[in-house]
Amino acid sequence: MVTFTAPVPDPRRARTAWVAGSTGLIGSQLLPMLLAQSSYRMVHALVRRLPSHPVHHDKLRHHPVAFNALPVLPSVDDVYIALGTTIKTAGSRTAFRQVDFDAVLATARAAREAGAMRLAVVSALGANARSKVFYNRVKGEMEDAVTSLGFSTVVIARPSLLIGDRAALGQTVRPVEQWGERLLRPVMRFVPRRVRPIEAEAVAAAMLHAMLSGAPGVRRLESAAMQPPPSPPRM
Repeated sequence: MVTFTAPVPDPRRARTAWVAGSTGLIGSQLLPMLLAQSSYRMVHALVRRLPSHPVHHDKLRHHPVAFNALPVLPSVDDVYIALGTTIKTAGSRTAFRQVDFDAVLATARAAREAGAMRLAVVSALGANARSKVFYNRVKGEMEDAVTSLGFSTVVIARPSLLIGDRAALGQTVRPVEQWGERLLRPVMRFVPRRVRPIEAEAVAAAMLHAMLSGAPGVRRLESAAMQPPPSPPRM
């Protein structure tokens, strides 16, 4: 279990959040964290379709949307975006970009127009708009685009290979992540933290903690910084 100490909220200033990608690996960890936070009085989950087993909570509202044509949505203070796919799953580079760039930017822009001043978004290790690697280049271009929208706070998470149960979420299992975890598990503590596979829960917790701190400006959370501290040695 990943834990952190959140700032003590002012009940008179409880906020509203949007979360896009709440059925994904990181988003499914992030959603219950948001609902448990007294800092938020309402959480709006933007989904392509209603989940087969939706979370029920007094503070939660689901909004089925098309991310290429977002409707008018409730006003918002903070937006969390955990949308993403792979080129293999999407079927083409064009389809991949429509999710990892177009849908992310459309959501961020809509949130900004609805009043949001703080944004947290999932990117990737190695994101760089000038990269020769297509995946990293798209992620870098996305980062540049969302940071230009006028948010006072932008938190960008750049995880390494993600660890989590995709099958339980009804997602396609990603062989690279699966084999990477299996091969590295016996020697995980010797793998440099910046490239070590990371639990989706740890990424979600780091994003939430950074957002609740409210520090202005752009903050990039590299994978090494999001890794939980090592367990104390057994006596």
